Amino acid sequence: MTISSFLILASSVPVFAAFPRPTLSRNGMVASAHPLASQAGVEMLARGGNAIDAAVATTLAISVLEPFAAGIGGGGFMMVKMGTEMKSLDFRERAPQKATRNMYLDGQRKVRPNASLEGHLAAGVPGTIAGLAAAHRQYGKLPWRTVVAPSIKLARDGFKVSELYTEQAKSKQKLLASNPAARQIFTNNGKPLQPGERLIQRDLARTLIAVARNPQNFYTGSIARAIDRDMRLNQGLITLADLQAYQPKWREPLCGKFRQYSVCSMAPPSSGGVHLLQILNTIGSTDLAAMGWHSPDALHLLIESMRIAYADRSTHLGDPDFTKIPVSALTNPAYAAKRRQEINLEKARPSATVQPATVEILKQFDSKVSVQNPPATEVRASGSNPLKRVVTQPVYLSRLAPLARDLSAGGMGTKLISESMETSHLTVVDRDRNVVSLTFTVNYRFGAGVVVPGTGILLNDEMDDFAIAPGVANVFGLVGGEKNSIAPGKTPLSSMTPTIVTENGKFRLAIGAPGGSTIITTVLQIILNVLEYKMDVGEAVSAGRIHHQWQPDQVNIDPWGFDPSTLAELRRRGHSIEPRSYWGNANAIQQLPDGRLQGAADPRGEGVAQGF
Repeated sequence: MTISSFLILASSVPVFAAFPRPTLSRNGMVASAHPLASQAGVEMLARGGNAIDAAVATTLAISVLEPFAAGIGGGGFMMVKMGTEMKSLDFRERAPQKATRNMYLDGQRKVRPNASLEGHLAAGVPGTIAGLAAAHRQYGKLPWRTVVAPSIKLARDGFKVSELYTEQAKSKQKLLASNPAARQIFTNNGKPLQPGERLIQRDLARTLIAVARNPQNFYTGSIARAIDRDMRLNQGLITLADLQAYQPKWREPLCGKFRQYSVCSMAPPSSGGVHLLQILNTIGSTDLAAMGWHSPDALHLLIESMRIAYADRSTHLGDPDFTKIPVSALTNPAYAAKRRQEINLEKARPSATVQPATVEILKQFDSKVSVQNPPATEVRASGSNPLKRVVTQPVYLSRLAPLARDLSAGGMGTKLISESMETSHLTVVDRDRNVVSLTFTVNYRFGAGVVVPGTGILLNDEMDDFAIAPGVANVFGLVGGEKNSIAPGKTPLSSMTPTIVTENGKFRLAIGAPGGSTIITTVLQIILNVLEYKMDVGEAVSAGRIHHQWQPDQVNIDPWGFDPSTLAELRRRGHSIEPRSYWGNANAIQQLPDGRLQGAADPRGEGVAQGF
């Protein structure tokens, strides 16, 4: 595709740079951010494994293939539907016991630059291995060693890196080169590996072999001792005691109604489920389809609903094990109806005039619905389509990103904001329609930039997701409040939104995305694309997106899929429009009325949906 043709696509109505053809299957399907990871999951399904077996294999494979996004040195959340049972697992990173409230402030109580993002001090206690092992112990069918095996082979034999990998590594070249172990693994004498060069991770392969023998080796054995030793040598906080104490937690999923569908997602310490349901409740019975897809009225309503939800997020969300979170009030349709009255359908409200709900207001709605966030259970280890298809062949938008960044020359009128591909999501559905929707991360690109010597484990920089100081935004621009302050053993607030939708008790749609603060709104729009606008999942994940998070007061938009006259109308209503190159890298699987599965991975990345 030439630059000129891409620019034409970027200004047409309706517009997409590409629609991946959805994958169809009756037996089972895996959608992930990398073809080799999807292949690893499908291999488990073909061997008689279930959705959990495939999810474990896919997650560990992604840990090898996408070190810039996620890995065993990080953590995440998992939504699980096994038969009629819907559950969620929190294996998010946690603050070390030595963590303190003001640990990232200097003597003048000012934030020390990058202290929560780079180096050993930025890392929380990893949870990925504990979470995968807990889910497999409860639901898996295949032997643990079998589901770990594909990732061992990928790490030992290596794989050819892509343009996406090189792009992400370039952005963190200085950080990776500053850590001896990271430099040795992820660079070629300090320079990023180029597309087609092979990334071999022998230390990580040995670590995965030890995990295959016993996942507790990560938390109590030689791996844990290596992490403890590296932390002590580099002023880090994670100790052997922290690792030994780590336990993932089964939590009740947060479910609500939208139209005839039941939408289930993560409860706190993720903000994803709360604000996904809050925005859907704010939309309420409004007929978005009648308004028209990406019409000014529909987009305006979404933007204003997002603005309110993210304002509430800034004050009321945190770790429910440490503070009371008003989940039932925030997800109460009556509360959403009250906030909906604030929205002027003809004019945008400045974010400075949109405030989080007061405690007194939330108390009025606290007992009006039964949605609750009960105490978590710790897991302890034992021995007619309105859209027109523009491009019929898959085109990876991540490879078009350099062109997208130049789109301002084609009439966008604003310099595009570049977005990275941190965090990773995968979706699995098996023959029996058991479902896993899993999002995990090392937080920002390449995490803390620290590899524990001899292990190949790249550590997260998840501590940045705490509110490190009043009014100070994290790397994704999100402002947090007192409920998300740092404390020993506390879980930082997340935006991860792995989601499963059912209809009359039967699986309908599973969805998730990476993207930091944009995760909630990405999942929201794909759900609306499928359920409200009746798109297939290929169209739904490819379509242009918007995002507003209260602060900063701006509407981010994809550089495709928006009519210039629509953008002009949004500006007339008072919205500040800021194009971004791309974000989200989502994937989704839905069940069609005839029982077949239809899946797609976002063309913004390099993933695939693979059936068998």
